[in-house]
Amino acid sequence: MNPDQQNPQSSQTPPPQPQQTIVNVVRPLDPQKPIVSPEVQKKHEESMAQYPTLNLSEGEYIISAVRRHPIGLVLPLVLGTFLIAAALTVLTGYSQIAEALLIQGPLAETATVALPILIFVAIVGFGMFVAYYVYTHNKFFLTNESVIQEIQTSLFSRLEQTVSLSNIEDASFTQVGILQQVLNYGSIRLSTEGDETTYRFSYVAQPKEHIAILNNAVEAFKNGRPVTND
Repeated sequence: MNPDQQNPQSSQTPPPQPQQTIVNVVRPLDPQKPIVSPEVQKKHEESMAQYPTLNLSEGEYIISAVRRHPIGLVLPLVLGTFLIAAALTVLTGYSQIAEALLIQGPLAETATVALPILIFVAIVGFGMFVAYYVYTHNKFFLTNESVIQEIQTSLFSRLEQTVSLSNIEDASFTQVGILQQVLNYGSIRLSTEGDETTYRFSYVAQPKEHIAILNNAVEAFKNGRPVTND
């Protein structure tokens, strides 16, 4: 006898498959804009007028602008000034220098070395301008929503980094050496949650005061309080 005929229940039917449920979600065509008070809107417009290159969101305004200490410009400017002064001194007294070194012929004429010296002075002066421009255009801004850092690496290379206050895990400053202690400048360091990215800004004037304002802003933002510079 066939086994299937002896036990007809041995062949089981497959269990029923679950039915899929389709849910239609309707999204608004125009997302609602955040409600901005007139006071906040006024601060936003003032910040946009004062810092037109920054990408500020609706209702975002600058709380503090961190500038670099001028100590960082001392070395390039002093060195450049020394090189220019030395070159012009050689140019004005070249005839006496040529006579003392027993230089004769065309090389003894001031007109022969005038053009190379002037080109050297122009190159050094341009280098001083580039150093000043790059140094002063590295900026650090604290807003009521984020931290914005403008990074100028060369005359025609600029980068802007924005970090939300909600993502900042730690903010600290460092002062190394007696010179930084006496002149009150140092470095600011920010670390973010998740990707563990670290942001640094060096040669900051009064770093302790700026870090205090920044930590208060981060705490207020995460707790839903208004962010101020008080």
